[in-house]
Amino acid sequence: MGRSQSLPRGGDPRFGPGADDAGCPILHVDMDAFFASVEVRHRPELRGRAVVVGGVGPRGVVSSASYEARRFGVRSAMPTMRARALCPHAVFLAPDFASYSAASRAVMQIFRDVTPLVEPLSLDEAFLDVAGARRLFGRPAAIAAGIRQRVAEEQGLTCSVGVAPSKFVAKLGSTRAKPDGLLVVPADRVLEFLHPLPVGALWGVGERSEQALLRLGLRTVGDLAQAPLGMLRTALGEAAAAHLHELSWGRDPRRVSPEHAEKSIGAEVTFDTDVDDPVQIRRTLLALAEKVGARLRAGGQVGRTVSLKVRTADFRTVSRARTLDVPTDVAREMFDTSWALYTALNPGERIRLLGVRAEGLTAAAETPRQLALGQPERGWREAEVAADAAAARFGRSVIGPASLLGGRDPRRNENPTRP
Repeated sequence: MGRSQSLPRGGDPRFGPGADDAGCPILHVDMDAFFASVEVRHRPELRGRAVVVGGVGPRGVVSSASYEARRFGVRSAMPTMRARALCPHAVFLAPDFASYSAASRAVMQIFRDVTPLVEPLSLDEAFLDVAGARRLFGRPAAIAAGIRQRVAEEQGLTCSVGVAPSKFVAKLGSTRAKPDGLLVVPADRVLEFLHPLPVGALWGVGERSEQALLRLGLRTVGDLAQAPLGMLRTALGEAAAAHLHELSWGRDPRRVSPEHAEKSIGAEVTFDTDVDDPVQIRRTLLALAEKVGARLRAGGQVGRTVSLKVRTADFRTVSRARTLDVPTDVAREMFDTSWALYTALNPGERIRLLGVRAEGLTAAAETPRQLALGQPERGWREAEVAADAAAARFGRSVIGPASLLGGRDPRRNENPTRP
């Protein structure tokens, strides 16, 4: 979607919780400042303060910012150095993805208690189709209010919900409802809601396409809707023109798809200063493999292919991958593979970024592990599962491989990566 910060926020009684939601089976639920809110939940003394979560080094990027920080102009995807300049009094925290994943699973379960038709988009947002839940839980706006109440009471977090006839409009609705709000777009008022919005609100309009539309004098969604298709094709190309024209008239036939599954799970680290120390590189790869393994096990998945990403000091990026004989969720196996890939690559330059990713994911329950000849029945996987249990109780930072103890743990300085 376009830059949501440009969208006007809430306050319009035409689209309040009491609006007609008879033709609005789609909900988009978006957690408010999710990573920062989870950190504040763990540390109540931070409530009301500006909190920024992301890479804390000179090359870090903001992953999440509390609304107190956003008032100073801090935004996600902003360089951390810029965020520090805008809001020097903020509390800057390295991300703890184990905590965010646990909170996400709890929130998604609340959604699934209402309907099986839940399509997660990321850790902090999802589409729901509640058409089949009306007899049990009431009209869509009431369902949305109930979800918000449960998330607040059970998880100590807030969320914003858009209720609409389609996925696209519901997502716009949740953005306009932020923070901690609920917005309903009645089926017969979609164009009334949509056409005054800036063209950048349309799903698929990036900075370049927005500039192209503005040069044509198309500033609002309504302007684009009335523009000749030929003009749009010349400026944007055939596919983009057709896509945006349909959205500008509120037409989005996509259904909520609960079968959506991640194709890969990965983690990467951008070093504060370029490195060439093999010991530090080994430790970093081990920390990344530990993070990927924990995420795979938490999601009940295994990966058949391990890929390595290396970015050198001159910004050259190289990737290598190896397919395993048997899919795995074992960090040690992924580390051994990624280290072998690195040593074979032998980049010969200082390293700016490292990443490890598991690809070709399948359900772990459908892929029984096979013991190799002479391999003990219990080993690395059992140790890592035990570490998962300890981390769930005491935090990921208190347990892990001995080689990661005693120094700065690269697992707390990673960049979030998504498929």
